[in-house]
Amino acid sequence: MTADGGSSNGSRVRLWTHDLQGLADELGIEVHHLPPGTSKWNKIEHRLFSFIPMNWRARPWVRYQVIVDLISATTTEQGLAVYRERVSGTYPKGITVSDAAMAAINIRRDESHGEWNHTISPRPPNQATLS
Repeated sequence: MTADGGSSNGSRVRLWTHDLQGLADELGIEVHHLPPGTSKWNKIEHRLFSFIPMNWRARPWVRYQVIVDLISATTTEQGLAVYRERVSGTYPKGITVSDAAMAAINIRRDESHGEWNHTISPRPPNQATLS
């Protein structure tokens, strides 16, 4: 899986990095983090997001549900269909990730700009609960 590095999912955001480790552990997959400005390599953004604005062109966003409906109605001739689900709820603010939890992340930094480019691999089951 790849994750690009924009905004709140930046490579320096401790909570994002910590939660990517949790996802890698849960799914048993590697997560490759791409640096800022490389969204063109993000397959979802490249293959999906460009079609959404085409679908809602010249339609006013008069309420939230209109936006959700326009996104879910996005299709392509090649068979792309969009599933959308609104996630409601509150998200706590001010969550901090300890130095110990950061040290427990199974991260491999690339030789080229390892501060941005890195891979987070699943931890062995006995280590996955340390953070």
